[in-house]
Amino acid sequence: MIKVLFVCMGNICRSPTAHGVFQAIVDEEGLGDAILVDSAGTHSYHVGSPPDMRSQATARERGLDLSGLRARRFVSADFVEFDYLLGMDAGNIADMHAIRPDDAHARLQFMLEYSDRYQQKEVPDPYYSDEGFDLVFDMVDDASRGLLRHIRAQHGF
Repeated sequence: MIKVLFVCMGNICRSPTAHGVFQAIVDEEGLGDAILVDSAGTHSYHVGSPPDMRSQATARERGLDLSGLRARRFVSADFVEFDYLLGMDAGNIADMHAIRPDDAHARLQFMLEYSDRYQQKEVPDPYYSDEGFDLVFDMVDDASRGLLRHIRAQHGF
């Protein structure tokens, strides 16, 4: 089984959106038994909370329900547990790298490295504004499709 973890700061906007989008794509392709999807945050501000209501509303408008997801904190064991660790911005990547154990095997990358449409590295954090949630959804949707193409090519799915 291939294990994929999406990571942002609080695990209530960007990473749960990516989690929901990627899970939906994996399920559509019939790969739910082959690919495990999860999300986490580098900070513990919102542990146990559902995704931000604005993220949920945007996802709902696109046919996805994120309400069952709950925020959790990224931990060093995730480096061993997961194959792909996908951070949303440079701060997330730095925070993750800071607790990387010696036996880590997971690939630590920017989510947008798998995007075809977007050239920037970072998915912007929409938390402090009422705008940007549609853009975040579009970015993670595009990158999720690229990620699945990569996983299929690398792992023969």
